[in-house]
Amino acid sequence: MIQSIPLKKLVPSPRNVRKSSDVLADLQLRADIAARGLLQNLVVRKGKRGKFEVEAGGRRLAALQALAEEGTLPESHEVTCLVIEGEESDVREASLAENFQRLAMNPADEAQAFASIIDAGATTEDVARRFGLTVRFVEGRLRLASLAPCVFEALAEGAITLDMAKAYGAISDVERQAHVYAELQDAWYQITPDTIRRMVLDATVRGSDPRAVLVGRDAYIAAGGRIERELFDDDASESWIDIALLENLAHKAMDEAAEKAALEYGLAWVRPTLGNYVSHDLVEGLGRLPCEPAPMTEQEAQELGELEADYDRVAAVLEDEDSAEDEVAKAEQELVVIDRAMRALNDRPPVLADELKQEAGAFLVLSRNGEPTLVPQFYTETEVVADEGVVETIEESGAVKTKGSALSQRLLDELAMQRRDILAIHLANDPALALDFMVFTLADADGHDWRAKKASTLVGSVASGPVTGFEAKDAPASAALAEFAVSLDESWRAGESDVERFARFRALSDEARSAWLGHVVSRTLVASLACEGERSVPLHEALGSLLEIEAAHWWRPTANNYFDRVAKARTLEALDAAGGPELVSRYAASKKAELASAAERIFSGNFIGEADIKERALAWVPSIMRFASAEEVQLTGPEGDEAVNAEEADEIAEQAA
Repeated sequence: MIQSIPLKKLVPSPRNVRKSSDVLADLQLRADIAARGLLQNLVVRKGKRGKFEVEAGGRRLAALQALAEEGTLPESHEVTCLVIEGEESDVREASLAENFQRLAMNPADEAQAFASIIDAGATTEDVARRFGLTVRFVEGRLRLASLAPCVFEALAEGAITLDMAKAYGAISDVERQAHVYAELQDAWYQITPDTIRRMVLDATVRGSDPRAVLVGRDAYIAAGGRIERELFDDDASESWIDIALLENLAHKAMDEAAEKAALEYGLAWVRPTLGNYVSHDLVEGLGRLPCEPAPMTEQEAQELGELEADYDRVAAVLEDEDSAEDEVAKAEQELVVIDRAMRALNDRPPVLADELKQEAGAFLVLSRNGEPTLVPQFYTETEVVADEGVVETIEESGAVKTKGSALSQRLLDELAMQRRDILAIHLANDPALALDFMVFTLADADGHDWRAKKASTLVGSVASGPVTGFEAKDAPASAALAEFAVSLDESWRAGESDVERFARFRALSDEARSAWLGHVVSRTLVASLACEGERSVPLHEALGSLLEIEAAHWWRPTANNYFDRVAKARTLEALDAAGGPELVSRYAASKKAELASAAERIFSGNFIGEADIKERALAWVPSIMRFASAEEVQLTGPEGDEAVNAEEADEIAEQAA
C-alpha cells in the first residue's frame, strides 16, 4: 500500500541489507533530492510507537533527514512510501531485491541526457549542482556526446569501453575519430586506450618515432606505407601517413621480439607493448615474483671499492674551504663521473630463480630509441604457494639459519601481513611516535635511495599486502585495528566542501586528532618479518623495540596459520623450545595433521602440563614474528661513528628538545 508518511516518523531498519555507502554518492543523492524531490518511494514496515522502519531506501532517508537538519525540508515533510508486511525474512529479501536489482546507466545515455538539459538552456554548473556532481564530470560526459557518431554508437552498444571512448575524445576532430575507428575494426592485435589515443593524436608520424625506428623505412614502404617529405626533411623528420599500417607492423615486430626474449631468458611468457613503460592495466591481476639483484663479481666489487675511495678523495676537495675555484670545479665534474660509474655497478638487474622461470613472465616495452626492451620485473598468473623463495630466518642469537629451513613464500607473506598488523595497532596507539615516524619518513624521502627498502608507503594511502584478499581471521591485532578505526571521530566528514571539512577537523579535540594521526600513519605500514631478504625492514625492528612489543600477546600459532603449513621438524623444534626433549618425544611419532592440532592446543595454553612449560609455550612465536628488543637494535649516534641503544637515543632526543 502506498502511503504518505511524515519524515519525523521514519527510522532506519536494522534489517536493511546495505551496510556500507559512499560519501560522494550520498552527497550527490542529497543534491538530487533537494533539486527534484524524492523520485522513488521508500519501502517501509510498521514499527513500534507509531514509527515506520525503512527496509529499502536507507540512503534516501539519510539524505532527507540531512536536508531537514539544514532547514531545506521541514520535519513534517510528507514522504511517499510503500508499506509492506510479512515475516522478517521476507522483508529482508525485499530490501536485498530493491538494492540488488539496479542497473547503472550507460555513459552514452548519461551523455545524451546531460546534453539535452544543456540544450534546454541550463549551464554545466546548473547540471552539476542539481545532480550533486562535479563540473568536470558533467563536462566529460558532454564531450562524449560530441564524439563521432560511429564511436558514440559503439559506446552505447558496449562495443568499446568508457576509457576507449575517452581516448577517442582526446581530439575534437570527429572525422579523425571516425577514421581511426574504421582503421581499428580490422586490427588483429588487442586494442587499448593507449593505442587509440596515439592514433587519434598522430595524423602522421615522424620518421624518428619509436614505432617507425622499430619497423624500419624499407619494411614500411614494402608493405604499402606512404611517406610525405618536404624539401629540407631528412629520414628523421619525414612524415609517415599510414598510422594503422605502422601500428600493425610495430605490433608484429614486438610480438616476434617477445617470443625471442621468452626463449632467451627461459620465461613462460613475455607480453609486448608499444608503450615505453608497463601501465597498471597490463599488470592487473598478476602477482610479482621475488627476485634479487645479480651478485657482484670479485672484479666489480673491487672496482666499486676503488670508486668509493676516489669519491671520498674528491669530495674532500669540496669540503676543504681553502680549495681553489678551479679545483672545486674540477672536483665537481669528477664526482659526476664517479657517481655515474658507481650507479652503473649498483643498478644490477634482478635475477629470477631457475625454478620460478617455468611460470614467470615479463613485459617487453618499446624504448624511446625504438628498441624492444625487457623490463626486469617478473610476474606470475598463478598464486605463489610453493617454496619459491628462500628467506633465511633470524634466531634468538641473531645467527642466520640455513636455506633448508625456509618457509613457503605464501606463508611468509601471510605471516608478514599479520606481524604488520601487530606493529600497526601499537603505532596507532602511540601518536607521538607515529608523528616522529611520519615526519622522518617524509623528510628522509628527499634524499632517499630509490633502490632501498621502504618502511611504509607514507603518502597517506593504505599499504596493500603481498597476498591479495587475505584476512587474518580472529587475529587479535587485526580485530583491534578494526575497533580502533570504528572509534575514530568522523563528525568532520559531514562538511560539504574540503574547506568546511578541514575546519571541522581542526575543531576536534587534541585526543581525537591524535587518534587520526595514529590511524593514517599505522595503515601505511608494509608487511615485514624479522628475516633476511625481501620481507626485511630494519626500521620496523627499531619501531618494535621502541614500542616494546610482545608479539606473543597479539599472535598465537595455530594449525591453520602455521603448523599445518610448515615441515613437521619445525613444529617439533617449537615443542622443544616449550617443553624440551620430553615433550618432543611425546609427539614425535604423530602424523603431521595430529601433530599440528596438538601443537595448537599446547601453544594456546589449552593443555594439562607443568606451569613453566605453559609459560614458555604462551611466550613462544617463530623468530620471524618477533620484534627485536631495545638491546638488539643499534641506532646510529649523532656523530655517525658510534652506536647507541634505545635508552641512550631517548636521552639524546630529550637533550635536543
